[in-house]
Amino acid sequence: MRFAPTLDSAMTGSPSVAELAPVSATSSAPATTPAPTAPALGRRPMPAWIGALGLTAGQGALVLFLVLFLALPLLAILAKSVTDSGGDWAGLSVVSGIIGADGFLAMVGRSLTVGVVTMLLVVPCAYGFAYGLTRTRLPGKGLLRTIALLPLLAPSLLPGIALVYLLGNQGLLKGLTGGATIYGFWGIVVGEAFYTFPHALMILLTGLALADGRLYDAARAMGAGPWRTFLTVTLPGTRYAVFSACCVVFTLTVTDFGVPKVVGGDYNVLAMEAYKAVVGQQNFPKGAAIGILLLLPALLTFVLDRRLRARQGAQMSGRAQPYAAGANRRRDAAFLLLAGILAAFLLLIIGVAVWASFVKMWPYNLSMSLRSYDFDNMDGGGWLAWRNSLQLALWTALIGTAVVFVGAWMMEKVPARGSVARGLRATVSMLALMPMAVPGLVLGLGYIFFFNSLMNPLNVLYGTMPLLILCTVVHFYTSAHLTAATALNALDPEFEAASASLKVPRMTTFLRVTLPMCLPAALDVARYLFVSAMTTVSAVVFLYSPSTVLAAVAVLNMDDAGFIGPAAAMCTVIMASSAVAALLLHLASRALVARSQAWRRPVAL
Repeated sequence: MRFAPTLDSAMTGSPSVAELAPVSATSSAPATTPAPTAPALGRRPMPAWIGALGLTAGQGALVLFLVLFLALPLLAILAKSVTDSGGDWAGLSVVSGIIGADGFLAMVGRSLTVGVVTMLLVVPCAYGFAYGLTRTRLPGKGLLRTIALLPLLAPSLLPGIALVYLLGNQGLLKGLTGGATIYGFWGIVVGEAFYTFPHALMILLTGLALADGRLYDAARAMGAGPWRTFLTVTLPGTRYAVFSACCVVFTLTVTDFGVPKVVGGDYNVLAMEAYKAVVGQQNFPKGAAIGILLLLPALLTFVLDRRLRARQGAQMSGRAQPYAAGANRRRDAAFLLLAGILAAFLLLIIGVAVWASFVKMWPYNLSMSLRSYDFDNMDGGGWLAWRNSLQLALWTALIGTAVVFVGAWMMEKVPARGSVARGLRATVSMLALMPMAVPGLVLGLGYIFFFNSLMNPLNVLYGTMPLLILCTVVHFYTSAHLTAATALNALDPEFEAASASLKVPRMTTFLRVTLPMCLPAALDVARYLFVSAMTTVSAVVFLYSPSTVLAAVAVLNMDDAGFIGPAAAMCTVIMASSAVAALLLHLASRALVARSQAWRRPVAL
């Protein structure tokens, strides 16, 4: 038997069950006057205007946070793109000059080509992998899923470094390439495929997990074979997930500069050109103009994805039956082979990077050594960078989870009364989804132009750890917000109705009922923010100072200095730290859920 938590344990002086039971008409007991009961929770109810004022202030603070650290930096990059190097108004001449420069349109074509080819390579592979995990009887599904998500723990530079050791000029498998070089188009595509694969897989796993078994029973009853069933039932049912995966892979590939930085060679792309314009040439108007151009494909794919999602109907009705894959050895063997090949590719990239970090001197002395881990005696930031990344990840997880969950609760569970409250809610709804359409590189450029301005009183934050934390929270805000909103919407609204009838303050209900019930989602958000903060490069590469250098940025600096072994070692340290933190949060989640949500377990009668 399953039961829901109540607020009875928090009530003092509440009537008993016997007092609340109706008196029978045949009862011989004389009528008595009921004794007065104490107010709910033993205290006066809070005046309604105080609660309304507090909630309005909270929503206003969230709007102010998103405006200051998201909207205004984006406006700053837009303003910078229409001014010249002297700060004078230039209109669209800066953008038109960049577009008309020799080779620029060819560079745009190269970026789009890399994005499309990577998308065409990754999405079918991820779909097959996800299909094998959800629609077959593969052995070892848990292990395969874990391997497929390992790239999330590493910065985007790791696949580039591993490809250098595998297929570079002195790589282990250089002889298999027939004299071809990994530096250029195919190096970027392979590296981006490794980087974007888990992102596409997570989307497709969600889409394929929703299946109505009745549709497949009907298809079999009508004589449809496996291939026809796939084309008429499975693929149409997952078309929105496929489109979302395509959008994510394309956007991540076009806006990433980590892989092109390592193995791009002479194959220049837009993201790399923006990085060089700001860091190498100090040409901020050019960097801003390229940032605006990078924002366009991300915005376009985001708008298309949102419109298609709005048209998507419910895939599961209340009478839907769960889908159970039938026995089919040939099918399972085929998908096991596919999943095994993809898992082997991912493990090869990660394993080579980890192994290379222990090589004493590549390629002349392949003996094992910890020489590459002596970070303090080489350029890049030393062990200070790793400690800074741990600090950034910890504070991002704590602050980000609190801001995201309280903000989502105010949006989803608190009714908006009055024009001011409704206006704040509409503003938050718009701003909360905006970071998903803003590449990290563009957000970082906006922070340069907004927070590094002498006219901005907040310029004291530039180069400090608080600004890095706030930037990281904003960068990954949308995914965390959607996770929290989904968990909150899954709760029965009767909880809020019951607490309101008992005159329990909304914040008390949030802390004692809502948050404990959403604890698994809250810990998932914290884990996502921690790992993302450990591995992020693009959003913070322009914002650090010598005292706040981060581990992922140190990888970039080491690669610039030619220390590719130490760069692989720092990638290994980042992966190990992220894995340990994710495991600890998972164990903490299980322990806390077992303690705070014992009511979810069935009780033996």
